[in-house]
Amino acid sequence: MTLSELPRNIPAVVVGVQDVSAGDPIAVRLRELGFVAGEPVRITAHGPAGREPLLVQIGYTRFALRRAEAARVSVKLAEAQA
Repeated sequence: MTLSELPRNIPAVVVGVQDVSAGDPIAVRLRELGFVAGEPVRITAHGPAGREPLLVQIGYTRFALRRAEAARVSVKLAEAQA
């Protein structure tokens, strides 16, 4: 499952970030921001009509991401939700 598919307020864990192309700068930046394997993540809010941007909480930090950016992040449901 990707972060863009994760329902709102459902705890998940980052599995990894997929590169769309070699040296994908967005994927590199997501990793630098903390989207690394094992980090807890959840969607806390989203834009009008469930679209963009997505307000994503990773650890204790929140980021606004476009759906295309969130689609690069692979996640799995947290153990309590699995």
